[in-house]
Amino acid sequence: MVTTEDISRINELYHKSKTSKGLTEEEREEQQRLRKAYIASVRENLNSYLSQIEIKD
Repeated sequence: MVTTEDISRINELYHKSKTSKGLTEEEREEQQRLRKAYIASVRENLNSYLSQIEIKD
């Protein structure tokens, strides 16, 4: 599960990547890992929501 701290860190790394300094290799890896976890969480939530939908004729 992705926490608000994780989302804040994703945003922080994004903003840092847009500066002239850029990201270090470790920060790039952390950013990728956090983004993958976030996307997996969104997919899981969407699948859970969709599995609860019942189609009625």
